[in-house]
Amino acid sequence: MVVEKNSSSSSSSLEQFVLLAKSTKGAACTELVKQALEAPGVYVFGELLDNPNITELADTHSVYFNTLNLFAYGTYKDYTNNQQNFIELTPGQKKKLHHLTIVTLATKSKCIPYERLLQELEIKNVRDLEDLIIEAIYADIIHGKLDQKNSQLEIDYAIGRDIRPEDVKVIINCLQDWSAACDKVLDSVEMQIHRANTEKNSAMLRQIDIEQEIVNIKKTLKTQLMERSDVTDEVMAVDSREATPSGDKGKKAQKVSKDTLFEPPGR
Repeated sequence: MVVEKNSSSSSSSLEQFVLLAKSTKGAACTELVKQALEAPGVYVFGELLDNPNITELADTHSVYFNTLNLFAYGTYKDYTNNQQNFIELTPGQKKKLHHLTIVTLATKSKCIPYERLLQELEIKNVRDLEDLIIEAIYADIIHGKLDQKNSQLEIDYAIGRDIRPEDVKVIINCLQDWSAACDKVLDSVEMQIHRANTEKNSAMLRQIDIEQEIVNIKKTLKTQLMERSDVTDEVMAVDSREATPSGDKGKKAQKVSKDTLFEPPGR
């Protein structure tokens, strides 16, 4: 079952909450957090977490700060396993956390079995799971299709989630390793190109030599044929000259014989 994405975007965005957080403190800030968690289209919260007024909530209203961290980095399992550390989520907030959990699973595997999704999202039946996935696709959070035959979700694309500060170094190292691997591949490709060009030039030179050799052979054969033709002509001329005198002598001999035969008696 293929589900196309819906490209319409919500008018709500994280920027407005970031701007409001600059002038909001205390209890008002907790309300702002709840609104950001509920707002459609808001799926990243890093800028909000970096705001000093939001950071203060870790000391004054920790459950709100923990819940914001949960939506930035965590999953639905994290919520149910430590529910006492977070605020009570509304149905809309639970659905958003479900969607974010699917995104996290999508970064680990491009084919997610229904069984794992049901377990991670704590959903009772496949019908509700498929409805949730379709909503996530229409919200443009993921792109993919439902493989109902094999009971799995095939992922083509998923949005990026917030990155924990301690994970930045890991990502940098990963990118550096990837860059080094790319450099090695490029070096190998350049070597192969150089080798191919060298072999190509050698082949071209061999072809030129062969063509020149063919030309030389043709010239030699032509010269030999001409020399043989001249020799043949000379031999034929000599044979012709030798054949003419012997013929005259034969005629004279024949004439003498006839005269002898008819000579009168008594001579």
